[in-house]
Amino acid sequence: MKYQTKKKALLLLADGTIFYGKAVGNKEGTAFGEVCFNTGMTGYQEIFTDPSYFGQLMVTTNAHIGNYGTNADEVESDSVKISGLICKNFSYEYSRPSADKSLQEFLDDSQLFAISDVDTRALVSYIRDHGAMNAVISTDVDNIEGLKKELEKVPSMEGLELASRVSTKEPYEFGDPASPYKIAALDIGIKKNILRNLAKRGAHIRVYPYDASFDEMAAFKPDGYFISNGPGDPEPLHQSVETAKKIMETNKPLFGICLGHQVIALAKGISTYKMYNGHRGINHPVINLETGKGEITSQNHGFAINREETEAHPELIITHVHLNDNTVAGMRVKDKNVFSVQYHPEASPGPHDANYLFDQYFEMIAANVDDQVSV
Repeated sequence: MKYQTKKKALLLLADGTIFYGKAVGNKEGTAFGEVCFNTGMTGYQEIFTDPSYFGQLMVTTNAHIGNYGTNADEVESDSVKISGLICKNFSYEYSRPSADKSLQEFLDDSQLFAISDVDTRALVSYIRDHGAMNAVISTDVDNIEGLKKELEKVPSMEGLELASRVSTKEPYEFGDPASPYKIAALDIGIKKNILRNLAKRGAHIRVYPYDASFDEMAAFKPDGYFISNGPGDPEPLHQSVETAKKIMETNKPLFGICLGHQVIALAKGISTYKMYNGHRGINHPVINLETGKGEITSQNHGFAINREETEAHPELIITHVHLNDNTVAGMRVKDKNVFSVQYHPEASPGPHDANYLFDQYFEMIAANVDDQVSV
């Protein structure tokens, strides 16, 4: 064991409940955010760098975190996005030959505070029963009343607009400019593996800031549009919703993932709501209602769209349903080249059951381009 003496640390939930642990790396620190948990056995590096987790304290349910180190090619953005890490056993050493540094070094480089030796089974059970809430992790274990006062100042995730905190500030391009198709992507927290999946299928992508107008995106003369995943409440994203409305009026192919799915729903008049716990993990069961096939999916969201309103909407068809709680996991617009899913078909590091959705999107783009040529 690299660190023989560990500093005492604690996790203080907004309702006053306390869980004790130790500071990873024997460091002092304090971090605030909404506490949530991910059930994946692997993929911690991708989780930590996923923009959809911005501002959240991540509880990893796997007993060992860090045992396979980190690799520079396995990030989903340019920096760590979680606000802090909570785990049971933290591995300071790693054994994977392709790793380039330990998780401890990775966290140090990102200046991320983490605590270990927490009873994560009890913690996750408590969160499941009492719902997601704000929390603080800290080595300031003798200042509980002070931490409580600071925690009260942390805003609720409900109503919180966070896309502007993770979106690109200026448009940029990804992929080969000589690719056969052009896609305009609205970045409200886009993951790198989404861009990789689009590029490898023959797309040159221009990525736009979260508040880009339809006119700005249309100036690229794209063959299709894409709205990304991202953090926070979708309701405050008024400009993104307006852009989605105008995209749909063109009937050019539009694909939305996660927060992008919620933005498209809002553009069609469907309300969204904050979930009690949300879905976060790489083993979520989904049924494709159009094929009858089941999928094991990667999910990460704390908001969902209203199922009753979606079912009653004359222009919308529910295509996928989450089998654990029957929430809407996918939809499409009747007689339009528009569809979206609540989960992550790019699924880095996996599973890849839903990867076909990218192929479906490109088939839609190809058909639409052919129709335009024939006209």
